[in-house]
Amino acid sequence: MNNTAPTFARQDNLKFFRTLNSRVNNYFKENNIQKTGNWKLHLKAVILFAVFLTPYFLILTLNMPFWLMLLLSIIMGVGMAGVGMNVMHDGNHGSYSNKSWINKFMGGTIYVLAGNVYNWQVQHNVLHHTYTNIPGHDEDLDAGRIIRFTEHAEWHRFHRFQHYYSVFLYGLLTFNWALTTDFKQMRNYLKRKLSYGEPKSPKILWTTLIITKMIYVSIWIVLPILIGITWWKVLLGFFLMHYTAGLILSIVFQLAHVVDHTTNPTPNDLGEMDNTWAIHQLYTTTNFAPKNAIVNWYTGGLNHQIEHHIFPNISHIHYGKIAKIVKETAKECNLPYYEYKTMRSAVIAHFKHLRELGMKPELSV
Repeated sequence: MNNTAPTFARQDNLKFFRTLNSRVNNYFKENNIQKTGNWKLHLKAVILFAVFLTPYFLILTLNMPFWLMLLLSIIMGVGMAGVGMNVMHDGNHGSYSNKSWINKFMGGTIYVLAGNVYNWQVQHNVLHHTYTNIPGHDEDLDAGRIIRFTEHAEWHRFHRFQHYYSVFLYGLLTFNWALTTDFKQMRNYLKRKLSYGEPKSPKILWTTLIITKMIYVSIWIVLPILIGITWWKVLLGFFLMHYTAGLILSIVFQLAHVVDHTTNPTPNDLGEMDNTWAIHQLYTTTNFAPKNAIVNWYTGGLNHQIEHHIFPNISHIHYGKIAKIVKETAKECNLPYYEYKTMRSAVIAHFKHLRELGMKPELSV
């Protein structure tokens, strides 16, 4: 990871973001609506938490066959991913509500998803949203040696098969959160003195991490065992829940940034990027299935990644409306606006891109 942060161009002749920001602000003003969530988001939160937690209480209270327990674990994974994409995500961006305490509370739901607020805000809000798709700065591109997400990453012979095996690894995302990732990230981020918002004491951050992890393990593993569920059934159900959530989240994340259209720009020798930050988002981000009501609802607007990256403090429930404004403004300025019409075409594009990145560099050239 490169610790020297790149700088973005300060101005562009097209004044893209100034024009776009004015138009989007006018949209909210003319329609007399807030940029944060409304009853639609609150209802969605209730539904997704029900999908996530109801199976858990059924498993604890009912004597059921093992196959049903596994099925409910998968349903919990679906609900877990849904809460993460819709509730936790908006909360930690400050867009769930116009009240800061509600945003903090909703953002804190990441603790029941096995994550950590501080780590997530640094990795996502700071590194990913600021340095989107820039190798060495956007940690979402860092999969270690096992998957090659950019042409800048070192190539290994096994990458030739990454478009086959990557999908199996995607499911480990949140499972790794629960076990190791949070501890590694906190140590790294504190060493680099990274923060989002008002910095907190390392002692408080470490204490919060350890206590919340202990509570998490107690709720999801210790308690089911104490009430009489066989330990290996609990562990298998726990893993299946996480694997389902991790697979969903990973695929949704990758479709927006690791496809053939998006670029991985790097700074020049002076650490400067070619474009302004807003224009950089257009080159490094893509939308998918923008007209699919189910995808729109369940992914929390993450299929409208362009709108989300340019306006992260606007709740996802508004992305469908402002997408037309963003698209038209980009077209007027002769700038790209990448999108795949369907989820299927985006998935195919992602794994096709992985296959291309897995080729030996000399051969791919």
